[in-house]
Amino acid sequence: MATFLYRLGRGAFRRRGLVALVWVALLVAAGFGAATASAPTSGSFSIPGTEAQKAFDLLDEKFPGMSADGATARIVVKAPAGAKVTDPGPKAEVEKLISGLKSGDGAAQIATVDDPYQTKAVSQDGSTTYVSVKYKVSGMELKDDTREALKDSGHAAQKAGLQVEIGGDALMEAPETGSGEAIGILIAGIVLVITFGSLVAAGLPLLTALIGVGIGVSSITALANVLDLGSTTSTLAMMIGLAVGIDYALFIVSRYRVELAEGRERDEAAGRAAGTAGSAVVFAGLTVVIALVGLAVVNIPMLTKMGVAAAGTVVIAVLVALTLVPAILGFAGKKVLPAGQKSRLFGKGRPAGAEPKANGGTRWARFVLRRPVVVLLAGVIGLGAIAIPATKLEMGLPDDGSKPVSTSQRKAYDMLSEGFGPGFNGPLMVVVDGDKALADSTADRIKGLDGVAAVMPPLQNEAKDAAIVSVIPKDRPSSTETEDLVHKIREGNGKDVFVSGQTAMNIDFSQKMNDALLPYLALVVGLAFLLLMLVFRSILVPLKAALGFLLSVVAALGAVVAVFQWGWLGSLFGVEQTGPIMSMMPIFMVGVVFGLAMDYEVFLVTRMREAYVHGERPGQAVVTGFQYSARVVVAAAVIMIAVFSGFLGASDSMVKMIGFGLAVAVLFDAFVVRMAIVPAVLALLGHKAWWLPKWLDRILPNVDVEGESLRKHLGESGADAGAPEDPDKQRELVNA
Repeated sequence: MATFLYRLGRGAFRRRGLVALVWVALLVAAGFGAATASAPTSGSFSIPGTEAQKAFDLLDEKFPGMSADGATARIVVKAPAGAKVTDPGPKAEVEKLISGLKSGDGAAQIATVDDPYQTKAVSQDGSTTYVSVKYKVSGMELKDDTREALKDSGHAAQKAGLQVEIGGDALMEAPETGSGEAIGILIAGIVLVITFGSLVAAGLPLLTALIGVGIGVSSITALANVLDLGSTTSTLAMMIGLAVGIDYALFIVSRYRVELAEGRERDEAAGRAAGTAGSAVVFAGLTVVIALVGLAVVNIPMLTKMGVAAAGTVVIAVLVALTLVPAILGFAGKKVLPAGQKSRLFGKGRPAGAEPKANGGTRWARFVLRRPVVVLLAGVIGLGAIAIPATKLEMGLPDDGSKPVSTSQRKAYDMLSEGFGPGFNGPLMVVVDGDKALADSTADRIKGLDGVAAVMPPLQNEAKDAAIVSVIPKDRPSSTETEDLVHKIREGNGKDVFVSGQTAMNIDFSQKMNDALLPYLALVVGLAFLLLMLVFRSILVPLKAALGFLLSVVAALGAVVAVFQWGWLGSLFGVEQTGPIMSMMPIFMVGVVFGLAMDYEVFLVTRMREAYVHGERPGQAVVTGFQYSARVVVAAAVIMIAVFSGFLGASDSMVKMIGFGLAVAVLFDAFVVRMAIVPAVLALLGHKAWWLPKWLDRILPNVDVEGESLRKHLGESGADAGAPEDPDKQRELVNA
């Protein structure tokens, strides 16, 4: 592989004009496709195999005019103190509101508008009522004039002294990241300038990453409606693609400058950078792709599509790093070098054979080697303490009750809770596949259950062979009491009765996530373990990498619980309302963080193995790895943290939580696990860290990430490369 990547990188450097033209053409084509495609929708949401999904499928079949995907809105109206919504004045204003919705802008997208005085949707004290609006399309598919008409529907009633608030998913809009994303990119640029000491070298990873992300996100936008991709898919792809795109380019550029410092010609340096650091990029990218594509194990189409789309963006980032980065290095010339070194680094710097000055990475590695037990215990105990809140993890899906108290949706939620009871915000929908007798008996049985506030009369379809029974719980939708009620209803149901609704769907979704977590973890970690065993020719190094990842991801989940569930430092991170952690958060973090964590593992430890294979003692190999890679890994981690933290400014709570979780996970994994625990463990293991049974060594293919085949291809002797001349001695050294 190293030889192939060497030829690819050198060829891209020499034919830089053609390579750059191809990538620009791809960017233009993807941009044109995105500009001409219709706006992406929210994407269909289904949970195959669950009772809630069976109920929705039955609803689509038996009630064709009542689409489960259609957006809903509740316009909650509250009379002034001392008045009732049934009084002539308030009642007239509510009727005007209904009439305006039916005849105003956006009426063509409305399926039904319920009259609360006919449906008896008035609170017992007469102070509050609500108008239910059902749309023909999902919230993301509503036209702007339809959504504006909904927002403006209560203005006249408000002028008349009534309080009007609107809730429901009809107000759902595409998540906005705000200025945080731009700030994250700015911080990344500053870090790159400090790392490289050159504006050109700093701008190169940003430029290539933006080109790769532009192609990936534009392609997703262009195919969004064709492939039924949700609106958050492009946000996830942008988040991950931007982070890994900058990191992978950073690795290549850093190695290119090292090769220049050793006196290589520019095209030769580009080829060697692609053959060595490029090999690490390929395998790091593969671990990310495995983790993202592995989300298909959960068997939730929306999550699978998000993972595959993000994985596609990572593949583009790898290809950009291996081809476009060497091409642009060809255009940049000596400008990628720090000021004052543009001549010295071409073989005119330090004398040949002189030891390089000890940098921060070298000094830190030597410190860890002197006190490996102390560093190991400090890292494990520290992350373990941060992980403690994860034991109190409560999962669910966000609803209007989790929105900031300043929003109309949250005010509508609170008004309904006060006027009708907390369970009114999460009604259960029981779908009966049978005649009126079965529907009536089902309703009567549910009325006798604890935790039920009200049961509506069964609503039959036109064929009289199915019915819907609406059940109002006593408690709020996300409470354990409501979850227990759902289980009680289901326990007494036959094969023709199904419980659904948003609350039941959330319960099923959370259960699906819990059931899939261990199989997914085993699949992803298992495949990545095999991949890393190929890279490092070791059993203990991949095992250490996997265990370190588990420690960092559990600690990150603990931080997420502390901030988003308990509210610790919530105001600092823009968390206005605490609540359960999103059901998909644990499995999502396992997938994404594992892939990203392996980036640093591969890049850092590959350099250590390269030094070890070429004759250095285990401890010195650790120091060498840190000497050449620590600065780059630290810069890459800071950049990734900055990019992810930029999404804390997003309007969508899901995007905000994911951004925080990934930023914290990278912080823990890069600075505690990879920079402290890893060298401490390697110091304690010594030669054993690189042990591989001889029978397994013969079976495993040699992927040659350290570039030994490349050196042979270039005609360098082992002695010139700093390794034992006898290949058998090299293998003997590794397996000693």
